[in-house]
Amino acid sequence: MKILAIICEFNPFHNGHAYLIEKAKKTADCDAVLCIMSGNFTQRGDMCIFDKYTRARHAVLSGADCVIQLPAPFAVAPAEIFAKGAIKILSSIPEVTAVAFGCESGSEQDFINSAKLLIEENEKLKRILNEKLSAGESYIKSYASAFEACGGADGLLNKPNNILALEYTKAIIRLNANIGILPFERVGAGYNDEELKENFSSASAIRGNLNHEMVKRNVPDFVYSDIKNSADTREFKSFLRHKLFLTDADGLKNIFGCSEGLENKLKNLENEPFESIIEKATSKRYSSSRIKRILCANALELYRHDCESYLNEDLYIRPLAVKRICADKLLSALAKSNYPVATGIDSDKLTQTAKECFEKDRKEFNLYNFLTHSNKKDYMIIV
Repeated sequence: MKILAIICEFNPFHNGHAYLIEKAKKTADCDAVLCIMSGNFTQRGDMCIFDKYTRARHAVLSGADCVIQLPAPFAVAPAEIFAKGAIKILSSIPEVTAVAFGCESGSEQDFINSAKLLIEENEKLKRILNEKLSAGESYIKSYASAFEACGGADGLLNKPNNILALEYTKAIIRLNANIGILPFERVGAGYNDEELKENFSSASAIRGNLNHEMVKRNVPDFVYSDIKNSADTREFKSFLRHKLFLTDADGLKNIFGCSEGLENKLKNLENEPFESIIEKATSKRYSSSRIKRILCANALELYRHDCESYLNEDLYIRPLAVKRICADKLLSALAKSNYPVATGIDSDKLTQTAKECFEKDRKEFNLYNFLTHSNKKDYMIIV
């Protein structure tokens, strides 16, 4: 069986995601599409507007054959860790032959060459990076400038999806995984585009305009029909502030990306309204997404040292949804993984380290139920 994988969040699933699945299936000539998807909280530190099972169902109804979970410690983490966790799990499944992803620009060879350059991170790149940072430029711009000065493809590091794509490619190379890459240029909204567009808008634009009539044109009908039940995030933001108040500065330093005094800055802002915390903590060096991710990881108790240990140990395959007509075949393919398949809350088959990671997923799911006043069960669904 030849499986094509897509690493995703689907918050929410929209026409651009459906386009990627359809285009990738045709290009890869695969037998099945497997999505590895974040749970209920995302890499940008947001709470998803639909729970993981609803989003997994949307994906299967739109052409995916199976959706498995990207464990929470990787899902709410910097791009490098997000990618490492996803590729680690996918590379354990022998029949996964390629990863498809949407990107703003760049060819397959651009990503391979650039990933190798970033892995090497030669002295010239480090020197230029430090020079740019010392001159007051943001980390993202400084790194992009150093990257291009060392022969990296122009513009490849200036876009968020390209950055993730490069991290996927780096993880594949580092693991020496027998997985190819299939980049597809995104359609519709561009970088930092928060405005709704005709048919193809970004997920962030859709989240910011849920009551706008144009949303209906940008998502499948079954997604649109669920929007009336989308989660209210106000309690989530209050919970993040509460957890920040309860955590001291040394505790914050256990979170990926919270160092160099940022922990003290966040503690000094703990009595501010949530949006004010984000605004005042954001700077050229620290993006708003990074600040939100730190606060979310802190609330979920997702610590750097735990995540690093999970990356070095055997994990698990956690199916969320599978298409009925191919369920037996897909689950048999997943069972060939080096890691056990865990289809419910039972984790008896897992190693101790994997159980600890699995428990983070369970707590994340329970927190989402609590914040959304839901009683959804944490079991795989057949679509």
